[in-house]
Amino acid sequence: MPSKKERFEKIVADIKSIKVQGANNVAKAALAAYSLIPDKKSEKILLDSRPTEPMMRKVLQLAKKTPKQKILRHFQDSQEKMNNTVLNLVKNDKIIFTHCHSTSVSKALINAHRKGRKFEVYLTETRPLYQGRRTAKELRKTGIKVTMFVDSSLGIALSGEQGFRKPGKILIGADAILKTGVINKVGSELLARIANEEKIPFYVVSDSWKFSNKKIPIEQRSLNEVWNKAPKNIRIKNPAFEFVHKKYITGIVSELGLMNYGKFLRKISL
Repeated sequence: MPSKKERFEKIVADIKSIKVQGANNVAKAALAAYSLIPDKKSEKILLDSRPTEPMMRKVLQLAKKTPKQKILRHFQDSQEKMNNTVLNLVKNDKIIFTHCHSTSVSKALINAHRKGRKFEVYLTETRPLYQGRRTAKELRKTGIKVTMFVDSSLGIALSGEQGFRKPGKILIGADAILKTGVINKVGSELLARIANEEKIPFYVVSDSWKFSNKKIPIEQRSLNEVWNKAPKNIRIKNPAFEFVHKKYITGIVSELGLMNYGKFLRKISL
């Protein structure tokens, strides 16, 4: 059987490689790793593995004084509350658009489908690691109709051109919630701007534990994810996340309910 150190290192490697995807899942994996070796060195290693994850920081802080099961219970309770709110947002025969892979969004849409809501999901492939494929598989497995678009066709997908129906709502997750907006997978800001032009409501589905008062670094990932063995002297940039200003966000769905950005900020500051 692998030692605690080996199990810890395996979890860290999975977080770094994005084998573990989504802020919630990253936080849970970090909690599992920290429980194996609960010290400051372990905490630093975990935080360095994915710097754009304030929820992981929150969970590791709580783990020092809060029982593991109580923390895990929060995730379950929070998701159930978000599911109920999204259920009220989703209308029959509407197109819901999403981007990348968000555990919160996927679970909420699956719950809505199981509760009898009829809708189709448009989504992006989300290059270079194609996280959208994971979302597509999860949704389709439960019977939800799914249409995937290449990332560069966002304008077509959101405008209703070329015979496609125009989405009625956009639901994305968040890796970090700040006072001025959210940080999410690269492509989210472009999605938000086009949604604004097309007058499509844009919602963020996210646990409030992702809120941070601190400056959050944008993770820059390996160029090999974009073009392995690229010719020399070609510069490749691979930002994993980007900032979406709050002016584009219709509302935030969290365990606290559905709120506009200002009300959400006031609520969490109480």
